[in-house]
Amino acid sequence: MTTIRLGDPAPEFATKDQHNQDVALRDFRGRRSVLLVFYPFAFSGICTSELGAVRDDLAAFQNDAVQVLPISVDHPFALKAYAQREGYEFPLLADFWPHGAIASAYGVFNEAAGFALRGTFLIDRDGIVRYAAVNGPGEARDPREWKQAIAALST
Repeated sequence: MTTIRLGDPAPEFATKDQHNQDVALRDFRGRRSVLLVFYPFAFSGICTSELGAVRDDLAAFQNDAVQVLPISVDHPFALKAYAQREGYEFPLLADFWPHGAIASAYGVFNEAAGFALRGTFLIDRDGIVRYAAVNGPGEARDPREWKQAIAALST
C-alpha cells in the first residue's frame, strides 16, 4: 500500500460523480485546492455525520479557493440517492470501478473489507499534498481539523 506524505504530489485520478459526470483531480490544478475526503460507505452513520458537518458549513469547505470531493467505493447511482436524501450540494465521487483504485493510490483502501478508510487529504493548487490524516474503521474525524488545514493553506 502506498503511503502519502506531506509534500508529495497527489496521485492523479479521474472518476464519476453522483450525476455520472467526469471529475478529475487535474480539473482543479492551478485553480483551486482540493479537500479529498475518503469515506467507507454512503448511508452509514459516521460518514453521514462527517459529510453533514460539511453540508452545514459548506462555505468553509468549498469556495473560490477550495473544492471538497468526498469519495467512496459506492456506485454513482447510490451516491445520487445519498446526496438527495442528505441534501448534499457538493460532488460525491465514485471509486466503484476498478473497485477502490483511487483509495489504493492514496494508501487508504482496506482490501480485506472492500472499502476506503477515512483518509483526508488537502491538495494545493499545484497538486501537492499539504494535509493528510487517516482514521480506521469506526474512528470518526473532526471536520474542524479540515477547516484548520484549509486556513493554514491560505496563509
